[in-house]
Amino acid sequence: MPDLDEPIRRYYDAGRERERLEADPLERDRTRRLMERFLPAAPARIADVGGGPGRHAAWLGERGYEVELLDPMPLHLEQAAEAGVGNAVLGDARALPWQDASFDGVLLFGPLYHLTDREDRVLALGEAARVVAPGGVVMGAAISRYASLIDGLVHGRFHDPAFREIVANDVAEGRHDNPDDVPGWFTTAFFHTGQDLISEVADSGLILRSLLAIEGPGTVIADDEALASDADAWAALLEQIERLEAEPSLIGLSSHIMAIAHRPRRSV
Repeated sequence: MPDLDEPIRRYYDAGRERERLEADPLERDRTRRLMERFLPAAPARIADVGGGPGRHAAWLGERGYEVELLDPMPLHLEQAAEAGVGNAVLGDARALPWQDASFDGVLLFGPLYHLTDREDRVLALGEAARVVAPGGVVMGAAISRYASLIDGLVHGRFHDPAFREIVANDVAEGRHDNPDDVPGWFTTAFFHTGQDLISEVADSGLILRSLLAIEGPGTVIADDEALASDADAWAALLEQIERLEAEPSLIGLSSHIMAIAHRPRRSV
């Protein structure tokens, strides 16, 4: 079984990840719009590394893509199969089981969160670079260094001294820990600055194309499910976030940031 810190394993064994994207429609829809823009057209072959319960993989499969999912959690593989993902394997982002240049695109929507050592994150990005074809795209998501700070402001968590201590460490070090496994709080992770992600991509041998905010200023919406129920308002919000997605002064405000990179046409 892939090496995974026990708090992370406990967190995901609780099964909460399957429904998370439905409760976070802004992250879901913005991520999907970015995939529509940057992935090659179907029926391209896509590796979904750390693909969890298969929400993105199933969505891509419905659109004609050939998707292979890899995840370190057996529960997620079961859930991915239930979601209609036909190819899902247990594995580690740092040692992908596929041959060189096997895919047209690679998604890393999770591994960069939970590999808390920089060396491991660069290794995972380098593995993505290895298995994608020359010129192919790698999309890597990271959690913003300031995600807990903003979440605490939006949801009124600063009354709790334990939460304040976690935020202080997040902002100072980037290392996020939930030492008491408080329900509803995130587990062990690394929270990136934009520069962290830029430098890790560079060291992996990939070429950075864009660094983008996923939720952007929409991070401050306390209830995005309610707003998503108004189709016109939701479409307008997505349009405005897209216009601002590359604005450097707003990158850190976003709960998640996305690196769009490609493998050089020469060997990495």
